[in-house]
Amino acid sequence: MSDYMFHDWSMGRGGSLLNTDNTHLTQIHGHLLRHGLEQLNLLLSHLISACSSLNQTHYAHLIFQQTHHPNILLFNSIIKSFSLSPPSSHSSLLIFSDMKRRRICPDEFTFPPLLKSCSNICDTRLGQCVHGEVVRGGYEWFGSIRVGILEMYVTFGRIRDAEKVFDDMSERDVIVWNLMINGFCKMGDVETGLRLFRRMGERNVVSWNTMISCLAQSGRDGEALEVFNEMREEGFEPDEATVVSVLPACGRLGDVEVGKWVHCYADSKGLIGEVVSVGNALVSFYCKCGYLDAACSVFRGMARKNVVSWNTLISGYAFNGRGELGIDLFEEMINADEKPNAATFVGGLTCCVHVGLVEKGRDLFALMTETHGIEPQLEHYGCMVDVLGRSGCLKEAHDLIKSMPMKPNAALWGALLGACSTHGEVKLAELAAKELIDVEPWNSGNYVLLSNIYAEEGRWDEVEKVRELMKENCITKAPGQSAIGKS
Repeated sequence: MSDYMFHDWSMGRGGSLLNTDNTHLTQIHGHLLRHGLEQLNLLLSHLISACSSLNQTHYAHLIFQQTHHPNILLFNSIIKSFSLSPPSSHSSLLIFSDMKRRRICPDEFTFPPLLKSCSNICDTRLGQCVHGEVVRGGYEWFGSIRVGILEMYVTFGRIRDAEKVFDDMSERDVIVWNLMINGFCKMGDVETGLRLFRRMGERNVVSWNTMISCLAQSGRDGEALEVFNEMREEGFEPDEATVVSVLPACGRLGDVEVGKWVHCYADSKGLIGEVVSVGNALVSFYCKCGYLDAACSVFRGMARKNVVSWNTLISGYAFNGRGELGIDLFEEMINADEKPNAATFVGGLTCCVHVGLVEKGRDLFALMTETHGIEPQLEHYGCMVDVLGRSGCLKEAHDLIKSMPMKPNAALWGALLGACSTHGEVKLAELAAKELIDVEPWNSGNYVLLSNIYAEEGRWDEVEKVRELMKENCITKAPGQSAIGKS
């Protein structure tokens, strides 16, 4: 078979190499080797592209290394291959250095994947070096390269550099506008992002999703819903990303009407069955609005679930005062051989707190480490201290705090102090209050709590010491706080 015949076969009757699979990949490579075609750059560039599409970057590199005289076409193919595999992106730059050493000139197809690699590894210095190569080579006017430079600077968080590239563009497509909007919003400048959004002559679904998501994440839920309503009025069809972005805003605002519309829409488009994150977002929305039956109905109707699905409903039951249902669901999860994570146990323990299930809390805390190998974090210890404290097991709660491998935070000592106050355990309350002051010496409320503990015991000398300590630490009592004084 001649070189051209094989090329026709590989790209025609045999089907595009990009549509092959791993088995055919090795067969085609073997065919090249058997027929002495393993040094043909054109064929090898197609083979390397096929490797990339199958995530076989290592195999692509082996093919490249066995080539005696790679040309610009082959170099571009292997550089692109590495850029598509973020863990290997640094190799793109090493290949580019090798290319320069061989005095092979880059072209307009060399730089977009190089810039993408710089974005992947988030190396500002290397990115600026590649940008310099672009300018020296006169390639900065190619559209795909300018977009690559813009995306790179947005990824680096260098929004002013990105803005300069943006301002120098005579033509800006919707991708470029979306990049800039996202860049400003990522830096916390949502207002500028919104102004750019309003200036856009043409928008796509990504434009709307970006703006809705950024507004919602910055706490501007009302505006997020306004933009969502505009999107619908202008005839754009929401996709799964829209649904996942807008539902949390609905939940925080308690906007059940819009949330239910989104639910009906997602159901009509089959998104709940196809996209797990959509089902999870709906469960979370209904839990936040207190519609637990609806949340459970969505959960039960999901064809596929992940650990987030289970965690969301378990936590939803906990925070709506239905901890017993949360515990039942936790046990159903374990019985179904679903693997829990650290967040699952936070949800389960929170259920125990709200229902007062001390023994179950102890069991879950032990199960976490002994069966699932999950080391307790501050949140887990906090839940356990809370459940023990509320049940009057104050010494056990204190012993648990002392056994922690990390330093207890204010929330833990606060939970113990609250429990001690409820159960009249003055000595331990005094200790907890002192620890609170040690953790948060700037918080005037902690001093007031300790002062009130002493005042209730009639220990006025200690009350005076606390006041002196506040003066020494330049702590001013916040308005509305009251320290009991001697009458």
